[in-house]
Amino acid sequence: MKIIGLGVLHAFVAKHADTRSWIENWICDVQGSQWTSTQDIKRRYPSASFLPQRVVIFNVRGNDYRLEVQVAFSSAVVAVKWIGTHAQYDRR
Repeated sequence: MKIIGLGVLHAFVAKHADTRSWIENWICDVQGSQWTSTQDIKRRYPSASFLPQRVVIFNVRGNDYRLEVQVAFSSAVVAVKWIGTHAQYDRR
């Protein structure tokens, strides 16, 4: 999968160093994956939540943070939409 929006993740890691390992692992995992459906994501990330328009919410570091992406399965692209704390996510 190709990831669009890596700059958003790198900027977030610069402010939240405790997420570095999780995000680096997630990036490697996604880039090495070939997701064709939500089931592929769910097998690897059982706590992921799925919203309309192929939006996926990942719980980062045991749900301290949330990562929102949009997945285009047909073109194998994952677009980073937002990342922040769980509290920030709840206020959105």
